[in-house]
Amino acid sequence: MTTGHDTAAASPAKGGAAPARPSAGPPDDERRRARLSRRWQRDVRWSPYAFVSPFFLLFLAFGLFPLIYTGWASLHQVELTAPTDMSWVGFRNYTRIFDDDFFWNAARNTLTIGIISTVPQLLMAMGLAHILNYKLRASTFYRVAMLAPYATSIAAASLVFVLLFGRDYGMINWALNQVGIDNIDWQNDKWASQIAISSIVVWRWTGYNALIYLAAMQAIPQDLYESAALDGANRWQQFFHVTLPSLRPTILFTVVVSTIGASQLFGEPLLFDANKGASGGSQHQFQTLGLYLYEQGWVNQHLGRASAIAWTMFLILIVIGIVNYVISRRLRASS
Repeated sequence: MTTGHDTAAASPAKGGAAPARPSAGPPDDERRRARLSRRWQRDVRWSPYAFVSPFFLLFLAFGLFPLIYTGWASLHQVELTAPTDMSWVGFRNYTRIFDDDFFWNAARNTLTIGIISTVPQLLMAMGLAHILNYKLRASTFYRVAMLAPYATSIAAASLVFVLLFGRDYGMINWALNQVGIDNIDWQNDKWASQIAISSIVVWRWTGYNALIYLAAMQAIPQDLYESAALDGANRWQQFFHVTLPSLRPTILFTVVVSTIGASQLFGEPLLFDANKGASGGSQHQFQTLGLYLYEQGWVNQHLGRASAIAWTMFLILIVIGIVNYVISRRLRASS
């Protein structure tokens, strides 16, 4: 039974404000903050993937798919005139190229040109970097000048070197004639042509590697040089006992990158040929693996065989990468 007092307490007083009703959820600002917080968490979590997604999309379209398709085509007989007509041959394309004397000739030329171009290039780059590491006037100008050959077009550089190494009117033969050496047929002689092509590679990439060495040298702590100087070491001793040991990872990196670049050499020997063909000279004397691949695929129109050559070169690069990984691990362990 409800009393009057209970009734008066339950009903609002006349003229007074109604009691506040309890809210069923958080206020609008709290809901907005919670929504923004969830959006921020999603943004932090997924934005990095969105930023790198264009690279992976382009890699899938222009990197991974051609790689897989080339591997599939290497197991078929397929011609450039009918690229959709494939006939399964298994590993016959690989056995044929390994039995081809022109393939081994191209492999030997690639190896010799790589050695002739890589060793002088890295030695010169090391020396130039060592000179630029000291305080010089207009050092920025010299560093930009070092990078200028790298920024030059391969076609332009190769055509200029073709003129320099001309048999009858080239500047190189003119200089050799001044010291009593007869004209050298730079394009038809095997070793002369490979030296000439290597000089193009050396000219283009020496400055690039010099800047890499220079950046690594500037990261070496000066305390090491000061300690060596206090022990009585001169600059040559500091170079051999401080600089070179500190540059071992960088030297390994440049050797691997230069080796990979030498194995893919294509533009320089193609443009150096007087006939501008993929044969690498009249006797294939400077035909590289890149030229051999191009000749099989686009001149002879054997896409299946060219795909097998491409995958063989890819496997060679994998071996080089494995060797680099093993050597770098041993260097880190020894240091």
